[in-house]
Amino acid sequence: MPTIVIGGHSRNVGKTSVTEGLIRAFNAYPWTAIKISSHLHSNFSIAGRVAQSNVCGIYEETNREGFSDTSRFLAAGAARSFWMQMKGEPSEDALGLLQPILSSGDFTLIESNRILRLLQPDLFIMVLRYDIGEFKDSARRVLRLANAVVIIGPDSVPAPWEGISASLSGIPQFVTPHPRIIPAGLIDFVRLRLRQSRGC
Repeated sequence: MPTIVIGGHSRNVGKTSVTEGLIRAFNAYPWTAIKISSHLHSNFSIAGRVAQSNVCGIYEETNREGFSDTSRFLAAGAARSFWMQMKGEPSEDALGLLQPILSSGDFTLIESNRILRLLQPDLFIMVLRYDIGEFKDSARRVLRLANAVVIIGPDSVPAPWEGISASLSGIPQFVTPHPRIIPAGLIDFVRLRLRQSRGC
C-alpha cells in the first residue's frame, strides 16, 4: 500500500500541480488523494464531511468538474479525493480520523508537510519554486526527509534561500520550468519506488 507525500517550502509553489501530474502519469493505479491544510477552502462545500473532531475535519470531494484542488485530483484520475483541515499541531487524534481513509485504498497521495510528523511515507517529494522567496521553518525541518526534490524555474544557482544548497546535497533533483510539466526523470524515479514498495 504505497504512500507518497508531496510537500513544499511555502504556499502556492506548485504542490497541487505536481500531485495532479503524478496521478495522471500513474492513472492505472486507483489513487486516494488527500490534501491537508490549516486554512479553509473558499470553494469547498462542507456537505461532504466524513469525519470531525476538535482538531480536524475531513471532507470527501465528489465534484470532478470543480475548481478546488481536490476536484483537480479527481479530474486527473484519482479514485477518491479528500480535504483535511488540521487545526494546530498534528496529533494522534488527527491520525486516528485519517487512518480509515488511509486503510481503504492501495495507493495514497498526500499533499502536506505536516503529515510527516504523524507517518512515514514510502516516498516524500519536496517542491521548491525558485521565484518564491519564503522558505518556512517547518519546511526546512522536513527537507532533510525528502527522497526527491522538484525544482521549478531555477533561474539562479545555487538555491536562492540561505543554507538550503547544503541541505539539497545528495537528494535527487528534477528540474522543470512549470509545476504542470512533470519531469520525465521524476516519473521514472517514482515508478521504481512504487515497484520497490510493492515488492515487485
